[in-house]
Amino acid sequence: MSIEVKNITKVYNDQKALNNVSFKVKDAEIVGFLGPNGAGKSTMMKILTTYIEASEGSAVVNEFDVNSDKKKVQSSVGYLPEHNPLYTDLYVKEYLNFNANAYGVPKSKINEVIELTGLKPEAHKKISQLSKGYRQRVGLANALLHNPEVLILDEPTTGLDPNQLVDIRNLIRSIGKEKTVFLSTHIMQEVEAMCDRVIIINKGEIVADKYLKDLREGQDQIVIAEFDYRIEDAFLLKLPKVTNVKNPHGFVYEITFNTKEDMRSHVFDFAHDNDLKILQLNQKNTSLESMFRELTS
Repeated sequence: MSIEVKNITKVYNDQKALNNVSFKVKDAEIVGFLGPNGAGKSTMMKILTTYIEASEGSAVVNEFDVNSDKKKVQSSVGYLPEHNPLYTDLYVKEYLNFNANAYGVPKSKINEVIELTGLKPEAHKKISQLSKGYRQRVGLANALLHNPEVLILDEPTTGLDPNQLVDIRNLIRSIGKEKTVFLSTHIMQEVEAMCDRVIIINKGEIVADKYLKDLREGQDQIVIAEFDYRIEDAFLLKLPKVTNVKNPHGFVYEITFNTKEDMRSHVFDFAHDNDLKILQLNQKNTSLESMFRELTS
């Protein structure tokens, strides 16, 4: 396991930021740590990177204990904090050279991470001249300088425009083919675009831990049908594999089926057999977003 967290609790004064949190992250896995603002995401990141200590419990990163083996944890982890700390008066290469000296890594690594993170067109500029997207790339390049086995990224896409988002997503996906990536966000679309697995935290407690593949495969199917007049829910409940029927407004019905089969043809046949006109017939799957709202509301 790249990361193993056991019963971590963190208390600030009288407030619990984390309450008995446990999870594991396997090698070469991209895991999204998802939760609303103030849920405890950044606190967990800081514990895993040894910036702060937990009040209770234990955590191991790359088989090193975050309390007793801090230096070894730091040498095997690349960390991009939520507020990317950069020396903006330095040139890109100058900044990376400074950090290469601090890490004790050869200067050849500088060009490697510049190439990897797509910084080459901007490498001759001062950091103050860079866009937010390229500043994030500098932070990622710095986190990769010492070739860490684990990347811990706290809100890596905050404030990026749509084009920058796509570039950073692709970069993280590429890095995740060889390294473990543990990233925090409160944006569901980012998790769905980048991650293999999602851990949802709310008010300092884990409320869900699922692989995205399993979540998609396990989704109920919702068919939205609008007829030309109102009918009783009981008739729709007789359709095969129906688990629920809702009538949110007018003549519109949300029919939930527990199956992967596209059930719109069954709804169409139902309408035909009962002399109903169909005004709309769409399919809507339950999503990570709806699960997030349900678990964190």
